Amino acid sequence: MRARLALAVGGQVCELREVVLSRKPEELRLASAKATVPVLVDTDGRVRDESLDIMLWALQRHDPLNWLPGEDRRADTLQLIKRCDDEFKPQLDRYKYPDRFDLADPCAPRDAGAGFIVELARRLNREPYLSGAHWGLADGAIAPFVRQFAHTDTAWFASQPWPCLQTWLTHFEVSPLFQSVMTKHPPWQPGQAQTLVFG
Repeated sequence: MRARLALAVGGQVCELREVVLSRKPEELRLASAKATVPVLVDTDGRVRDESLDIMLWALQRHDPLNWLPGEDRRADTLQLIKRCDDEFKPQLDRYKYPDRFDLADPCAPRDAGAGFIVELARRLNREPYLSGAHWGLADGAIAPFVRQFAHTDTAWFASQPWPCLQTWLTHFEVSPLFQSVMTKHPPWQPGQAQTLVFG
């Protein structure tokens, strides 16, 4: 999702190949040994198979909304995203899919993940966005995961004392940008016509 957001912001025309992970096409495995999504194959054949790398690639080519942080915020932004990916995302996976992890206490990953959410809420109490005065890279990279966390138990999430964060998330969910990248596409099949998106 976050890769698609940055590709849309950057206006990068891409051929979209929607993949069902339970039925991975051989072309995905050939493009990336990881065989996970997203994978971006550039026109020069270079492969990027990390979503943050795709975001940076797209925004470095064209950044009309100034998502990329200035030098004064770059290190903090990348560190916050890294913490989301390394610390929060594993807890999110356990929270969403407790049966996969045979957890003695299925609420434990929710409570662990909430620690990161509390930190985000504190930031949003000080500034309107994680990126500062306007929506930017940190927001785009983290909001899709916060959305997943919120939708795992919407009643519990709504009951938490995080009004600024909840408003921030709602702002993201109702935005035309988010709605545009949520368009559903049928799974890709070899030989089908190109589906060009984002440009």
